Amino acid sequence: MPPADPVDFFERQFQRQVREDDFALNPFEQLALPHVSGSVLDLGCGLGNLSLEAARRGCSVIAVDASPTAVERLRAAALREHLRLEAMRADLDGYCIERDYDTVIAIGLLMFFGKAHALALLQQIGERVNAGGCAIVNVLTEGTTYLDMFKPGEYYLFGTNELEQAFAGWSLLASRHDSFPAPGGTRKEFATLIARKTATQV
Repeated sequence: MPPADPVDFFERQFQRQVREDDFALNPFEQLALPHVSGSVLDLGCGLGNLSLEAARRGCSVIAVDASPTAVERLRAAALREHLRLEAMRADLDGYCIERDYDTVIAIGLLMFFGKAHALALLQQIGERVNAGGCAIVNVLTEGTTYLDMFKPGEYYLFGTNELEQAFAGWSLLASRHDSFPAPGGTRKEFATLIARKTATQV
């Protein structure tokens, strides 16, 4: 069996969700939404459910994903609803954040890169949040045993408290850990952090 390709893995999932009209916010997106404001970058936005809700609430959103299905769905929805939302398809493995935002989101993304790029992008997220703005990050952590969506050696499971350490000195709005059962008796262990940048972090 060939190694998993994360883009193909999620492309199949997104196609199924579009067919089934399944666009509900997941628990991490529900947690994030009250903290999303202003100019927004949503990295690895998936089908864009959070991006769309943010734009409906008046945010100006750049939503980025590698999935053609996701980007097509977002562009159509933004056009239909006249939203300030730009959907971009990009290879996130080499992505660089080029400007500052009030909110930068990376839910379920960073673990799909090798350690060096995962940590470099995490650092960029912190650097590219405006003073008073929020970083919203969700990752899989050590203890996760469901690995079917990863290419061998091309992923990074974060330490349990690694996000909190990366945003030390920020105002912590939410930090939680969730554990979910996964196929084949495996588990997914998540860490989610929402932090506000104070003037001392600028």
